[in-house]
Amino acid sequence: MQRVTIIGLGLIGGSVGLGLRRWSAANASGGQAALEVTGFDTDLEQQGYAQKIKAVDRTAWDLARAVQNADIVLLATPVAAMRDTFEAIAPHLRPGTTVTDTGSTKADVLAWADALLPRTVAFVGGHPMAGKAQSIEGAEADLFKGATWVVTPSVRAGEEAVRNVLGLVAALEAEPFFVDPGEHDAFVAGISHLPFVVSAALMRTVSQDASWRDMKGLTAGGFRDVSRLAAGSPAMHRDILLTNRAAVTRWLDAYLATLNELRAALQRDDEAAAPTLTAFFEEARDARAEWSTQTTREGELLQGTAAELSTEGLQDQMGRMLLGGFARRRRGGPDRGAKAATGGERRRP
Repeated sequence: MQRVTIIGLGLIGGSVGLGLRRWSAANASGGQAALEVTGFDTDLEQQGYAQKIKAVDRTAWDLARAVQNADIVLLATPVAAMRDTFEAIAPHLRPGTTVTDTGSTKADVLAWADALLPRTVAFVGGHPMAGKAQSIEGAEADLFKGATWVVTPSVRAGEEAVRNVLGLVAALEAEPFFVDPGEHDAFVAGISHLPFVVSAALMRTVSQDASWRDMKGLTAGGFRDVSRLAAGSPAMHRDILLTNRAAVTRWLDAYLATLNELRAALQRDDEAAAPTLTAFFEEARDARAEWSTQTTREGELLQGTAAELSTEGLQDQMGRMLLGGFARRRRGGPDRGAKAATGGERRRP
C-alpha cells in the first residue's frame, strides 16, 4: 500500500484526495485499500472539513508527522508558500520519497525544490489545468477527469519518481503533458495569467467610473463572463504574477499592442475604420471557433463548449436576438419579399 500525503486541503488538494480515495477503493486487494491518503492544512477548520467529506483517510496535526512515512508528497498550497513548505518538510522526508506539486508556475518551484529538498528524494513538478471555486466546499472527485496535468520532472527525478506521478495523474483520470518549466510558464502566462489580469483590469476600470452606480444595473451575460476571474483570490493572483513576471510582462505588452491597434482604427473615419474593425473581429471569431471545436481522442469537445454550438451558430443567434431578420438581409442581400417590393423580380410580358 502506497502512502500519499497532501499538503494543502483547499479545492485542489481536497479534489485530489477524493479522486485518489475513490481509485484506492476501486483497486483494493484482499480487503485492503491501494492507497492511504493523509492530509495536512494549517487551517484546522479546512482540515476537519476534508475529513468530514472523506477526502483523506486521516489528518496530521504536525507537518513533520504528515510526511515522515509518505511515499508521495503532494503540495497543493499557494505558490508563495511552497518555498517555506519545502524547507519545513526537507528534514523529515525518508529516502526515496517522490515530491510533487500543483502550482500554477513551475520555474521558481523547481528551483526551490532543487535548492531545498535533500538529494535522497525526487521532485516532479505538476500543474493540473482544472479548477473552479476557491475552497474545499467545491471539491469533487471528477474535477480532473479529462483535464491536462502538466508534468515537469526535475533533472534529478528518476524513472520511478516520474512513474509515481503519472500513476497519480492516471488515478485522477487526467491526461499528462510533459513540458519544460520555462515553456510552461510562458504558455500559462498567456492562457491563464493574462485572462485574470484582463478581467481584474476591466472590473477596476468600470467600477471606478463615476457612472458605475447607474451602469451596473445594465450589466448582463457578457460582463459577467469577462469579469468572473476578477472574483478569484487576490493573494493567489499576486503570488502567481510575482513568480512569473517576465512571461506575464511579455503577454501584457502584446495585449496592449493589440488594444492600441484597435484604438488607432477607431480614430480613423468610417470608410477607413470599418474594414479594419471587421477584420479584427473576424480574426478573433475564427480563432475562437477553431479553439472551441477541438476534440478529444473520444471525439468529445475538449473545451466543454457544446452549449455554445448549435445548428444556427452563435452569430445567427445574436443577429436574431438583436436585429431579427434585418441581420440576415444585410449579410445576404435582399430577400424575395424585398425584391418583389422593389421590382427586383420582373415577369416577362
